[in-house]
Amino acid sequence: MVKLAHWCTFADTQVGPHNLRVLTGTAAQLAFGIDATAAAIPGHYASEEHVARVLRLLGKPAAAAMIEQKLPTTKSMRSGDLGEIFATEWIAAEGTYQVPVKRLRWKDHRNMAMRGEDVIGIAQDPATLQLTFLKTEAKSRANLTEQVVTQARAGLDKDAGLPSGHALSYISARLVEHGNHALADAIDNTTFQLGIQPQSVRHLLFTFSGNAPDGILTNGLQTYAGGYSQWSVGLRIDGHPAFVAAVYDRVIDNANHP
Repeated sequence: MVKLAHWCTFADTQVGPHNLRVLTGTAAQLAFGIDATAAAIPGHYASEEHVARVLRLLGKPAAAAMIEQKLPTTKSMRSGDLGEIFATEWIAAEGTYQVPVKRLRWKDHRNMAMRGEDVIGIAQDPATLQLTFLKTEAKSRANLTEQVVTQARAGLDKDAGLPSGHALSYISARLVEHGNHALADAIDNTTFQLGIQPQSVRHLLFTFSGNAPDGILTNGLQTYAGGYSQWSVGLRIDGHPAFVAAVYDRVIDNANHP
């Protein structure tokens, strides 16, 4: 876990029927934030079981090399991946939804972005076994702009605002591979038989930026004319590019010097 609550302050605002949370990295705690984030990152690119297997069979240098070769090398890809990782970690910490698949483990190339929804959170009612979904777009920029938020909104509005069938089938396939057949069956049943109902879907727009996101995200919520419940979460860290670089440098250093 990236432990955002330990190194960020937060402010919640109700914008009409929607919710806005702004998280701000505390300067005195950023070193802790770098360490906590770097500790969580390897699990987003490779399963703990895979890392442990390579470590056991081939030793520490091979395990470190495996982790490093999965990490993006360009500044833009590191920034984008970290935005998605923070969104995934925030959803897990918030507790309403789970993110059953960490999709960065299946990137075609470490310096290529993945297609489709950035993150889909899923919750299952323990009594009815019915599913609800959190369709998520994550954006990471040193300077967040209205245009970037508009792009994220366009992504959320695709497929009539619903999670795409392709994305859910992808998650289901990965769950079958991991032996989580119950959740995979529930996703397939919803996708191919019951159908996804709009009332079972919420949207999350997650931003990670160096500038204050408050005004831009508030405006986005105020002008939203669709029918889905909206969460907007903005994580602000001064020195955004330096923070991203420091996190990935720490991941590599941790891998080589556990």
